[in-house]
Amino acid sequence: MDNPGLDRSAFDPGRRPALQLRADCANCFGLCCVALPFARSADFALTKAAGEPCVNLEDDFRCGIHAKLRESGFKGCTVYDCFGAGQRVAQHTYGGVSWRDEPQSAGEMYAVFAVVRQLNEILWYLGEGLGRPEASLVHASLASEFDRIEAITLAEPAVLLALDVQAERSAVAPLLAEVSEVVRREARVGAAPLPRRALPDADLLGADFAGSDLRGANLRGAYLIAANLAGADLRGADVLGADLRDAGLSGANLSSALFLTQFQVNAARGDARTVLPGGLERPEHWG
Repeated sequence: MDNPGLDRSAFDPGRRPALQLRADCANCFGLCCVALPFARSADFALTKAAGEPCVNLEDDFRCGIHAKLRESGFKGCTVYDCFGAGQRVAQHTYGGVSWRDEPQSAGEMYAVFAVVRQLNEILWYLGEGLGRPEASLVHASLASEFDRIEAITLAEPAVLLALDVQAERSAVAPLLAEVSEVVRREARVGAAPLPRRALPDADLLGADFAGSDLRGANLRGAYLIAANLAGADLRGADVLGADLRDAGLSGANLSSALFLTQFQVNAARGDARTVLPGGLERPEHWG
């Protein structure tokens, strides 16, 4: 369920209608099903090259096995989230003209999609900061950067393809760090001492944090693959870029986890007791 104690309604990046920073597949051209490559593995039942349409993509750009992706060997498809880049590129950048309609534009469209996805991810993080009352002192700067980057997403393909996305990430990094500092500091009030291993960029593969008080922890970029976070309290924890693949989140409290994305949630394993922030959905495969 959504957290009743965190009001993100003032600026919820997942719900702001004008932006749609969540995937809307009905208004896309199946871009992620064509543009992205994947290799046969535990996540995909077959190998597909970049630019090659998936065998399951139908003529109407819908997935023919959407209801049974996991049991068909396409677990990776249920994890992916484009931050709304698909519909932005399909309907705005290319005005509803698909890669099937104009095959000569296909390669360019796929490259633009990759750029816009990264920009929309940055917008998600900026929007998260704007939704945090604790970070009110930097809200004006966050809003300015949000508007600037949003304007870039509306640019022509040539402008987007010439963009240095890493430079854009670096430009907003200090602001996001300020948000993290103030949110984590407030979350640490009354919290138990953090486990020594709970550090940014740490290798926490399979680590056992079951029931741990991780409020206000800095877990940016941490490798939490298959970690046991069952029943852990992650309120106010910064998880920007943390790898949560197969992390056990049963009964965990992520109600105010900072910079958490749908992509991370989809990759983890939770249950009906897992508490997520507003704007993020409980994946169907959680059961």
